[in-house]
Amino acid sequence: MTDKDVFIHHVYFWLNNPGSVADFDALVAGLKKLSAVETIKTFYIGKPADTNRDVIDRSYSVSWMVLFANKADQDSYQVDPIHLKFVEECKHLWKKVVVYDTVNV
Repeated sequence: MTDKDVFIHHVYFWLNNPGSVADFDALVAGLKKLSAVETIKTFYIGKPADTNRDVIDRSYSVSWMVLFANKADQDSYQVDPIHLKFVEECKHLWKKVVVYDTVNV
């Protein structure tokens, strides 16, 4: 993987029930299953850090950062049956999703 081709897909999820440990755990479990998509080079599942500055948004529940070798691999991921199954099985857990896709400048 060369730096010039890396495609970063960063997804932020806001849970319908942000105080529900069961819903949080279900989403994390779903993301772990999603990591089986073959085009994923590496992934990271996170939650808001305990940092407080005006520029920090801690309103989300879970983040999912995925690195792909290139845009074509990310495009393949979007239609991969594992990804489609994740959305179908977990979409009831979230009220909002925001995606930031980045490529090298």
